[in-house]
Amino acid sequence: MSGIALWITGLPGSGKSTLADALKKALPYFTVLRMDDLRKIVTPNPTYSDTERDIVYRSLVYLSKTLTERGDDVIIDATGNLRKWRDLARQLIPRYLEVYLRCPVDLCIQRETSRSETHAAPKGIYKKGSAGWPVPGTVVPYEEPLHPEIVIDTESTTIEHAVGKITAGIEQLRA
Repeated sequence: MSGIALWITGLPGSGKSTLADALKKALPYFTVLRMDDLRKIVTPNPTYSDTERDIVYRSLVYLSKTLTERGDDVIIDATGNLRKWRDLARQLIPRYLEVYLRCPVDLCIQRETSRSETHAAPKGIYKKGSAGWPVPGTVVPYEEPLHPEIVIDTESTTIEHAVGKITAGIEQLRA
């Protein structure tokens, strides 16, 4: 039986890594694949060009596909600002769940500016976006999912409730 891929998508600062960490604690057999960590290896000096993003996201989808084919369960912690990458994962991975973290951009900016130093994501991304850098939801588009399996409003949903909702979705997929 193939493993499950759970893609947590949303704007930068919407709570993807926080939720991935909480899920990993609740579901220790899942492997967390973080775009922020992958990018440091694949593109150590990122330009964030369209071509580079396409290569990095396709690499993430391939890695997820390969792990799930082995029977491993994975959490994909990545903005995935273009729907085509998430659709590719859905097409290639039979047991796939898309979790969309809906969060107002103002709250994302507030969260991003107050991130701890231990967080792997680049610092000051919205500030860079206001200066013209290709930041999803500012300069480059963030295409909201059309039919995600789970939607979580991170402005009003506790992390515990979000974990419970996702765990229920995983159990339903396993049934």
